[in-house]
Amino acid sequence: MNSIAHYFLLYVDSPATSANLYSRLLDKPPVELGPTFALFILDNGVKLGLWSRHTVEPAAQASVGGSEAGFCVADIATVDDLHTRWVQLGMSIIQSPVEADFGYTFVAQDPDGHRLRVFTVNP
Repeated sequence: MNSIAHYFLLYVDSPATSANLYSRLLDKPPVELGPTFALFILDNGVKLGLWSRHTVEPAAQASVGGSEAGFCVADIATVDDLHTRWVQLGMSIIQSPVEADFGYTFVAQDPDGHRLRVFTVNP
């Protein structure tokens, strides 16, 4: 298979509630929003779907949460700016901005337990 990952799904308790949160985090509305599913198309064309854990088929065997979505940004200033903005939006920050082996990063957690890592890589 010669393919590029371009579509990611997170199982959530309430797609509408999660879509409201992600709209504010991503600064864009979903392109699709229904009672069981919401879809965002990111600036680079990657799709992020939020699917109700109650209606996903086949039913998910694992509990909701525990996954991590990474958002690579241009520089340290952008990481810091997003951290400040997400704190103002009331996000749960589980790792404050820090220099890691791979670059500068912080991690937030959404209400479903998914980790959202914002980072810039070391040059």
